[in-house]
Amino acid sequence: MVVSRPEVAEQMLLAGDLPCPRCLGVLRPFGNGRTRTVRGIGTDTVTVTPRRARCADCQVTQILLPTALTVRRADSTEAIGNALVAHARGAGHRSIAARFGRPESTVRRWLRGIRNPHAQWLYRRGVDRAAAIDRELLVRPAPQRTTLGHALNLLAGAALRYRDRFGVAVPVWALIGSFAHGRLLAPPHPRRS
Repeated sequence: MVVSRPEVAEQMLLAGDLPCPRCLGVLRPFGNGRTRTVRGIGTDTVTVTPRRARCADCQVTQILLPTALTVRRADSTEAIGNALVAHARGAGHRSIAARFGRPESTVRRWLRGIRNPHAQWLYRRGVDRAAAIDRELLVRPAPQRTTLGHALNLLAGAALRYRDRFGVAVPVWALIGSFAHGRLLAPPHPRRS
């Protein structure tokens, strides 16, 4: 479960106002997840110990992950997002890996995680957010070569307009992470039902 503002989510959790995304029961504090260090842009790293919550009704636990991080990835939303922008502009995995100082195998996995239908899913998230924040973003958007390019363009436009409209100082990539529900890339392993 991703949260755009961990401090607000913590207050809601302690007050019993944070609903379970699975059954809409009440989430309660349940310790912390494991501490992890995530790579940012260049040599920057971010170390977090995310909050863990447990639903009083269905007993499922949730990790409250900040949207600046991507679910099940060792790199920040900003790092992965910038690599995806480069890919949408035509760069391949080798040049992206060299530019961002990541192993080629890591970048190759990112690019596999953004193929259709996930790129279409991101595009739908972009359209939904743009329509909710400012429908003008949907009128004559900048031309893009790929579905991924269209998705990132709409998500970025919605994030920038959201910041302007509501006067929040949340980083653009953190907002995009929120709009994408922490799933900028497709999950590495599909869940079985």
